[in-house]
Amino acid sequence: MFNKLMSAPSIDWPAKFKRKSENARDERLKTYFSQDLPVATTPLEDITFLAMDFETTGLDSDDDDIITIGTVPFTLDRIFLNQAKHWTVRPQKQLAEDSVVIHGITHSDVLDAPDLSEVFDQVLEEMAGKIMVVHYERIEREFFNRALIARIHEGIEFPVVDTMHIETQIQQRDTGGFINKIRGKKPQSVRLNASRMRYGLPQYTPHHALTDAVATAELLQAQIAYHYDRKQPISQHWI
Repeated sequence: MFNKLMSAPSIDWPAKFKRKSENARDERLKTYFSQDLPVATTPLEDITFLAMDFETTGLDSDDDDIITIGTVPFTLDRIFLNQAKHWTVRPQKQLAEDSVVIHGITHSDVLDAPDLSEVFDQVLEEMAGKIMVVHYERIEREFFNRALIARIHEGIEFPVVDTMHIETQIQQRDTGGFINKIRGKKPQSVRLNASRMRYGLPQYTPHHALTDAVATAELLQAQIAYHYDRKQPISQHWI
């Protein structure tokens, strides 16, 4: 049982949210930061998570923008598909042709879509009081933060459990050491679909925000079931 991630000291997210609720200027952000979060000692099995995925116009949060958002709440035992949400939003810059090839979202799809400023309060409602679960936290954190700064001149932070980070550490554990080096054993891919295959999870068509959010939720459930004690405190996994 691989009980603990080797990571930086855990952030006290409830305390951080309290400070942010006092300093936030935008009322929607103030409301979000005012919601109670699970305390650091809460067992994983008692947490309600929110799997989240963004599709974007590219990978540079300074130049690119969000075009779709998918969210689905879940616990270690159940995924609440009836509460899943999906938004298409209009980016501030034109879609690049190479990104259209990846996610299949075209100019006509976003032409009449709302700007993120019109729907981000709905996204915050889904996030309120939950721990986000993503696969590669830089995308969701940086893009959401930069997008809000561009629109309301105020950013956002939130606690995340990153399934890619977890899988990377599992791979490092399983392939580390002198014997494995002699055997030529190397870490395997930690991309979402490749990671899921190691747990016997079904293959989904990638690059759809809601499908990828569901896929990420299933992956975390499998990672905890195979490698961790579900009674571990959330502080050992959130970043």
